[in-house]
Amino acid sequence: LRPRGPPPQTPLQSGQPFKFSILEICDRIKEEFQFLQAQYHSLKLECEKLASEKTEMQRHYVMYYEMSYGLNIEMHKQVTVLGVRQAVEVTSVAGRGRPDSPGGPFSAERVWCSEMGPDGRGGPQAFLML
Repeated sequence: LRPRGPPPQTPLQSGQPFKFSILEICDRIKEEFQFLQAQYHSLKLECEKLASEKTEMQRHYVMYYEMSYGLNIEMHKQVTVLGVRQAVEVTSVAGRGRPDSPGGPFSAERVWCSEMGPDGRGGPQAFLML
């Protein structure tokens, strides 16, 4: 059996320096490959992190969009209700005459018409004829 150790040195020949430079080049390529592989791994992790953050941001955007849409619909409903309410108030104020008088200017005529019928004898139908 031969002892294991460094190979025995032989006198330099023209092919040996080229052989050592090939080993050095292979080692350098291996180191550079490992460096690039580590860089790729870290960039891949960063990309996955950014993708998960993007998904989370999109989820928040959809949630806020839905809330905004719901609020917009509710505001539209409130404006519609307010418009109807104001129209009813204007109609009731116009029907009463002045807002500070409880019966309005035509209350006496309503009472008189409700007492009189279409034939002049009175009755509840007279009020409907106005």
